[in-house]
Amino acid sequence: MANAPQTTGELFKAKAVTETDIAAAVDAFMADPSKSTFLFGEGYRIDLAEAVRAHEWASVTAVNKDATDHLKRAAVRTAILLARPEPV
Repeated sequence: MANAPQTTGELFKAKAVTETDIAAAVDAFMADPSKSTFLFGEGYRIDLAEAVRAHEWASVTAVNKDATDHLKRAAVRTAILLARPEPV
C-alpha cells in the first residue's frame, strides 16, 4: 500500500500539518460534532464526523455524558490523528 493516503499523524510528523491545525480540528468537532469538511494543513481536508465515527473509542467517548471534556478531546484527537485526510 505504498500509495495509501497518509494519516494525519504522518502528515504531522512530516510537518505538513501543525499542532495548531490539529487543535483547531478538535475544537471544530467539539463545537459541532456533525461537522463534516474541515480544511487544514498544506491543502488537506478531513471529514471530522466520519473520523470520529470510524474510531470506536472516540465514537463512544465523544457522546459519553460521564466522560470529562479532557477525555473526550483526547479521544477525538486520536481519531483525527489516525484518519486519512484527502488533499485538496
